[in-house]
Amino acid sequence: MLLMLSCFALVASGLGCGVPSIKPQVSGYNKIVNGQNAVSGSWPWQVSLQDTTGFHFCGGSLINQNWAVTAAHCRVSPGRHRVILGEHDRQSNSEQIQVISIARAITHPYYNTQNFNNDVTLLRLSSPAKMSPRVSPVCLASSSDPPAGTRCVTTGWGKTGQTSSPRYLQQTSLPLLSSAQCRQYWGQNKISDAMICAGASGVSSCQGDSGGPLVCQSGGVWSQVGIVSWGTSDCNVRTPAVYARVSYLRRWIDQTVASN
Repeated sequence: MLLMLSCFALVASGLGCGVPSIKPQVSGYNKIVNGQNAVSGSWPWQVSLQDTTGFHFCGGSLINQNWAVTAAHCRVSPGRHRVILGEHDRQSNSEQIQVISIARAITHPYYNTQNFNNDVTLLRLSSPAKMSPRVSPVCLASSSDPPAGTRCVTTGWGKTGQTSSPRYLQQTSLPLLSSAQCRQYWGQNKISDAMICAGASGVSSCQGDSGGPLVCQSGGVWSQVGIVSWGTSDCNVRTPAVYARVSYLRRWIDQTVASN
């Protein structure tokens, strides 16, 4: 029955992306600081990037069966790092996770290590991800972003108020900011067209969430609007976190996927 439902969900989206078989439940459409445990399997595109010892260092998102996207500053090395799909409880040995090695890591040619501009890396998987109710891709934001004030969701196993790496996947909802609002916090020249901001609402992404998704829902379909990029060193929940802007980077992503 689950399989049938997930097929319907994929057909319903028409795109085969952005429709979780297991419904997310976000309160208040409520590091991730001040977040909450996600429903297991409800963010099926969430990637954990780990080294060979199983240490989680960054997040990411599955965008199709052969590719995941993360932040350039995560500095993924194909030989040393792996993509983990289908994970929720980092201490469980019974989850049906997929551990896939990375064939190539392609970083945006204009990524700037000083100011985190164009903070995106594409990961070509060495074997295709197997789609299931717990593993499916997210849609990517198209040319325009939702308006400021839209409540979106970011997910990850990054540092929380209590722990440096939580056991369960965390989620939090937070509002998008306009570029003008974000520049008021961070200064005119720190926020480029390749960045989008969210938060300053009592919640924040934090270290370890880097590379993970900021997703917004429209018409029942979730699209990735941002990639967790940078913020305050103490994950201050009154200051907006900054994300790589997927709509701005979309052309490069599409061209890179198509030609590799």
